[in-house]
Amino acid sequence: MAASAPISACPACDAAPLARETASRAIGDKLILSLPTIHCAACISAVERGLAGLPGLKDARVNLTLKRVTLTTAPGFPATDAITRLADIGYEAHELDPGQLTQTAAARTGRDLLMRLGVAGFAMMNVMLLSVAVWSGAEAATRDMFHWISAAIALPTIAFSAQPFFRNAWRALSVRRLNMDVPISLAILLAGAMSLWEVAHSGHHAYFDAALSLTFFLLAGRYLDHRSRAVARSAAQELAALDVPRALRVRHGKAEEVAVDTLTPGDIVRVRPGGRVPVDGIIRKGQSEIDRALLTGESLPVFAAPGQIVAAGEVNLTGPLEVEVTAAGNDSSLHRMAELVAIAETRRNRYTSLADRAARIYAPGVHLLALFAFLGWITATGDLRLALNIAVAVLIITCPCALGLAVPAVTTAATGRLFKRGLLVKNATALERLAEVDTVVFDKTGTLTMGLPRLREDPVHDTGFAVALGLAQGSAHPLAKALLQAAEGTTPAQIEQLAEVPGHGVQGQWQGQTVRLGRAEWVGATAGNDTAVWLQIGDQPPRAFTFTDSLRPGAAELVAALREQGKSVHLLSGDAPGPVGALARELGISEWRAAILPAEKAAFVEALAAQNNRVLMVGDGLNDTAALAAAHVSVAPASALDAARVASDIVLLGRDLAPLSGALVTARKATARIRENFAIAAAYNAVAIPIALAGFATPLMAALAMSLSSICVSMNALRLR
Repeated sequence: MAASAPISACPACDAAPLARETASRAIGDKLILSLPTIHCAACISAVERGLAGLPGLKDARVNLTLKRVTLTTAPGFPATDAITRLADIGYEAHELDPGQLTQTAAARTGRDLLMRLGVAGFAMMNVMLLSVAVWSGAEAATRDMFHWISAAIALPTIAFSAQPFFRNAWRALSVRRLNMDVPISLAILLAGAMSLWEVAHSGHHAYFDAALSLTFFLLAGRYLDHRSRAVARSAAQELAALDVPRALRVRHGKAEEVAVDTLTPGDIVRVRPGGRVPVDGIIRKGQSEIDRALLTGESLPVFAAPGQIVAAGEVNLTGPLEVEVTAAGNDSSLHRMAELVAIAETRRNRYTSLADRAARIYAPGVHLLALFAFLGWITATGDLRLALNIAVAVLIITCPCALGLAVPAVTTAATGRLFKRGLLVKNATALERLAEVDTVVFDKTGTLTMGLPRLREDPVHDTGFAVALGLAQGSAHPLAKALLQAAEGTTPAQIEQLAEVPGHGVQGQWQGQTVRLGRAEWVGATAGNDTAVWLQIGDQPPRAFTFTDSLRPGAAELVAALREQGKSVHLLSGDAPGPVGALARELGISEWRAAILPAEKAAFVEALAAQNNRVLMVGDGLNDTAALAAAHVSVAPASALDAARVASDIVLLGRDLAPLSGALVTARKATARIRENFAIAAAYNAVAIPIALAGFATPLMAALAMSLSSICVSMNALRLR
């Protein structure tokens, strides 16, 4: 068949051909399918009723929240049967690898934080209720009793709930550095210790409620920070589960399904039409066409025959192939760029977040203030107890509750807003880096375009076109499908003896004549620069049907919006200059380069960065991974190769690119809110610190002040919604 635009590289599409190769992949007696389009209770009933009656299917249960259906099946049940049945009733379905959906450490961390938060909140409310009696004027034995009950509640709670802060502070101190958890831990411990000292000596004030308030609000900040990325982790995990790393190994004429990483050089693997090549190797049997778009960005497939070298990640389009393995697993071409990516990511990881920069200044400042307060009061009064109380009050009232919430409250609101718009933020500092972007670099195939061909011009609905449609019905080639999509108003001709010739095209008999649809050289035509499929009817001159790639929805709007925002826009592609230049002119991109290698893409991004540009890279293929990692911030579509999604900071879940321009605006607003939250925290400290230093801060005032500043920060963050 003629050269084509590349097929979509989405993980679902990568997984689906492999599912077609293996015909079935039951893991035990359970099969899990993703159902991205279900949305209501009616969908649950429709899916479960639709699957009922399939041979080998024992039970089907839909989880609407996770958008999955779990099938209980007989051994050997073909996943494709269920996927086809669901497609027939209007539901898109993709097989998931249960091994990728197991419980993660991140999920356990979330549960642990939530449990500690709940315990701290419950204890805080009870101690505050007990404190009401003290604040109301309880004296002597009554006051001491309430203080001792508060101690019995507070001390075990602090020992349990504040462990995340204690562990992080100890790790920092063990390597002789300060972080935000050091003053937090010190304030909590000193508040508890001084309160116990006061209670033991029948003191008037105890800080148990303040210590618990500190613990509760700071745990709330930690949990918000965790939740802001939990959705990203779970969604990214589900995307990874769509990739099925298996291959068909041929031994003694029989094919068996094995894990790719168990293959060794010299093994023979079978790659069926539509399947992704799982290894690097040499074709030993069969002819076909290979789509290399994922690996090199080329939109034109190449002819594949015995003796030709193929690489992991390439897509076999038309005919079955048997490939001798030369490299598999971590040794294959899918992993050759790992060093480039790792080197680039170490540079990106040097980025210091706003919170970290604030912590560097804040942590030592709090300790110095508390020390000066202690030294000043002990010098002025000689009262050790009073000096310690005031020093502890300074630590409590200046403890970074508001700072601890400043970033996670905003990132939670911003990432939630972006997720609703189809953007999945994976990295903790991605929003801050996105707000700094001044240059945007795009890949072409699969990024600005869909990688799906469409007929360039409206076809002439004549007899020749009808014959072409009749031949196209016998092929699964992307160009054949694109031709059929343009068939409105034309009935395909009845072709006899229809047969696909792998690597060349489709032929048959029509009205006693041999008719062919396929590559130019196969029908005796001269190939041009355009993506085309050629039709030959008998001895008549060949006729070309030319195709162009489909522009991704929202691409034109995104480029226009970026220009309006004053961003510099570049287009880099491994494709030929003709289609790259045509796309650049269509979108109004003046800076573009074609036929560029993966290492050159990364070098180009690094050169822009060396000129103090903050680069946003948007790409989807293996050839983009090094550039994605080298960029200041990066975006990959959900349809991207797994390596590209891993290297990116943000995943675009939908097909439309337009939301990306809004993400830049949201990121700038989020960064502004973070700075406003720091200003709120600074203003709070400017008022509270003199009060604490002067010795006027009671436990009640400290608790109320901390709560007020935390609430202000959270409310300011919610303005993003």
